[in-house]
Amino acid sequence: MAEEYSFSWGGGDEEALRITAKPSPIFVDTCKFMADREIYPESAVHFASKEASTGSPLAERLFDIGEIDQVLIAGNSVSIVVQKPQNWETFAPRIASAIHDQIVSNEPAVDVRIKENLPSPEEIRKQVQEILDRDVNPSIAAHGGFVNLLDVKDNNLYLEFGGGCQGCGMANITLKYGVERHLRMNVPAIGEIFDTTDHAGGKNPYYSPPSE
Repeated sequence: MAEEYSFSWGGGDEEALRITAKPSPIFVDTCKFMADREIYPESAVHFASKEASTGSPLAERLFDIGEIDQVLIAGNSVSIVVQKPQNWETFAPRIASAIHDQIVSNEPAVDVRIKENLPSPEEIRKQVQEILDRDVNPSIAAHGGFVNLLDVKDNNLYLEFGGGCQGCGMANITLKYGVERHLRMNVPAIGEIFDTTDHAGGKNPYYSPPSE
């Protein structure tokens, strides 16, 4: 299990601020930072590049650190994907410090125009369903699998893997490096992506990790 790192500022007469870093136990390039207060209470926003962060102060701070590939800001959390694996023990404090500086600045973390210009959930659903039907499901059908779009709330997706994908030990990797990347590339407005599948109940998965 990946180690967690905690950071705190303030205390005494000043309200303490606490941020916890949780490196992914599966993806060595990913770490989620959780603050003890809201960072961005609006819809989740994903930044796929430094260029996309222009005008959004928190994302700009994070990309300025260097080695950052993607940033996802949602509620009280910030998820970071780095360009290459990092030693999170030494790298996470730099990320946490940037988040802290943004919070105490009392400035909006994200450009307000992003929320204003978001497509409706119905439009996002339409675009995502087209990508699933045209690209994603045909590519995984050879393994007997498919992906269903169950719901769109704001700009967040709720997906379900079925067939050979359900119960598959590689489902997380399929979602992260296959489905998620392709969807985000084609529908940049997507916020968070949730896998709602009951993988424990899957039958005949096309890949299962070896038993210990």
